[in-house]
Amino acid sequence: MIEKIIDITKQAGEILKDGFKKNFEIEFKTNSSNLVTEYDKKSEALIIDFIKKEFPDHSILAEESGRQDLSDEYLWLIDPLDGTTNFAHGLPIFSVSIGLMKNRELIYGVVYDVMRDALYSAEKKAGSFCNGHKINVSSNENLKNSVLVTGFPYNVSENPDKAFERFIAFLKNSRAVRRLGSAAIDMCYVAEGVFDGFWEVALNPWDIAAGKLIIEEAGGFVTDFNGFPMNIFDKRLLASNGKIHQHMIKVLNQVELFE
Repeated sequence: MIEKIIDITKQAGEILKDGFKKNFEIEFKTNSSNLVTEYDKKSEALIIDFIKKEFPDHSILAEESGRQDLSDEYLWLIDPLDGTTNFAHGLPIFSVSIGLMKNRELIYGVVYDVMRDALYSAEKKAGSFCNGHKINVSSNENLKNSVLVTGFPYNVSENPDKAFERFIAFLKNSRAVRRLGSAAIDMCYVAEGVFDGFWEVALNPWDIAAGKLIIEEAGGFVTDFNGFPMNIFDKRLLASNGKIHQHMIKVLNQVELFE
């Protein structure tokens, strides 16, 4: 199963690679910041076609086409182009993300960092890998020495859930904070120790699914902002190497105190 998911993820990535920096159609969703290109749709169509042929009874939740319910046992979560704004502007930081749940538990996760040709994968209780090499989270224990990563929702101008305050708080309490524009890549970079922690205030299940399993199988923690277990339908996500997790929760809770 994992090899089949890896194969279709890379095929979808090749579609994106072929379309990168070419002329293509751009549509707008809810506002001028939320884009979708013809390559989002081409990538998603390829993946959905694969699932329908190979696993016709499985359910699918995909970013562009929504939910297709057939079975409660298996659910595929698909982001065919995570980082559409980057892709549309010629910035080579974007990915394909596919997660698979069985009975509401994540069992497989694959993320393809397309332009780096870096394929991240995880299987429940079998570890996490990048291009076949086992990866692990960082060993850093000090938040002040940490490099963190985050993202902002499309309605960032409204400052939802104190997004600005949380960003400033972590800037003051870490070595640096980066913003790459692809949550799936952010999470994979936590899994392999590039970043020590990641948080975001408004994510979707297809953003979270694969990356969550990849981090956990690499030895990291993924919770809500209070440290409690989260599922992929929660909006708030906090991920780390585990060693700075409580420190990050403390920063997040300090922001909650200020109204």
